[in-house]
Order: sequence, then C-alpha cells, then structure tokens
Amino acid sequence: MPPPANHPAFHLQVLQQALDVQQYPCNCDVSEALERLRSPLDQAGLLSPTRTTEEVFIVQEACEGEGQWKCIKILSPMDFGLAGVICSLTTPLKEVKIPVAVFSTWNTDYVLVSVENVDNAVAVLSRDGWQFV
Repeated sequence: MPPPANHPAFHLQVLQQALDVQQYPCNCDVSEALERLRSPLDQAGLLSPTRTTEEVFIVQEACEGEGQWKCIKILSPMDFGLAGVICSLTTPLKEVKIPVAVFSTWNTDYVLVSVENVDNAVAVLSRDGWQFV
C-alpha cells in the first residue's frame, strides 16, 4: 500500500538516463575506480559511490545506449518521520518478481530496475496507486 496520496513521497519519476552499475572488491582503490568513470566527477548527473566492508558499488549515468538499469526516483525530499516507504514501493514489484536495487541519499531514495523491467515496474506501481510525473 502506497503512502497517502497527499504526501509528496507518493510521486515518482523514471529518470531519463540509463544507468551503469559497477561492483568492485572492498579492498579496491576507490580513487582509482572513480578515475575510470566515463564522465568527469565535476559533471552534473547521477553518481553514487558506496563503500562497505564487503564491496565498492558505483552507480553512474551510462553512455548513450549502454546502460542496463533505469532508476525510479521518489521525487520529494523524504521526511525521516515516514516509515515503510521503500517497503511499500518495492512490495508490489516483489509480488511480480521484478528484482530491484535501492540506494538512498539524504533527500530521497532511488530504486534501480533493469531496462527490460522498467515498463512493467511502472505499470505495476501505477496500478498500486503510485503516481508518476
């Protein structure tokens, strides 16, 4: 069940640019991995490097025609008082067996789905009451 329709977290957007996802071992040199990016670090656009004790995970905008992922973005800044938004968003996708990867920033959350599943994901979420703009 989606959040209340009057809450801005109810509005989603499929980002136009396809994304590329790279995974590296946790002991890789992150600065070296970032140097291998296809676009300069100071270029506007989506770039999300994450390092954990298990991996380094980098999401970036792909070159034209190369990305294997699309991104569904929750449009508004998230209120930390909201609970269960990601669960509500991903449960309908789970029910139809659409795998996702999720990452977050301070302001919002991003759900990655494969390029071949994005149209089905939008249809499923729309039927569940989520609004795309």
